[in-house]
Amino acid sequence: MGYPTKLLADDESIVYELKPHWRALVVPVFVLLATLALGIFAIAKWDSSGLRWTVLVVMLLVLVVWVVRPFLYWLTTQYVITDHRIIVRTGLISRSGRDMPLSRVNDVSFKKSVIERALNCGTLMIESAGTQGQLVISSVPDVEDIQREIYRLHDEDDERRRNKPSSRD
Repeated sequence: MGYPTKLLADDESIVYELKPHWRALVVPVFVLLATLALGIFAIAKWDSSGLRWTVLVVMLLVLVVWVVRPFLYWLTTQYVITDHRIIVRTGLISRSGRDMPLSRVNDVSFKKSVIERALNCGTLMIESAGTQGQLVISSVPDVEDIQREIYRLHDEDDERRRNKPSSRD
């Protein structure tokens, strides 16, 4: 599901369209496998139908909270970088989003843990000149490349704004 181009300005184009890194799904997959294994074992072990129903309800609750919810968050989160702004959208039922114009970007930095270095992802921190402050985006794939690209796009946006004929001319 791509970002709708109808939501872009006329002269705006998408440079990157990303989802959180796949590592965000590692824990939910592990919980899924462990829940299924332990649940099937418990159901096979206990003869009482009351205990079986209890195990099924607990399994369902664990799967919804620790598997379905994180997967839906991953699935519905978008990081879009255009030649004019940085867009973050998340949520399935209730949506939230944040846009940061490239013209307001003051600083772009990243942070990687040891595991994130091995998986080539990290947290991107973008400082804004506006009142909103910092935009923090976690689990960004190829975070160093994205950081460099944002700086490049910021410079291009500055150049475009400087060379744009004013409406008073």
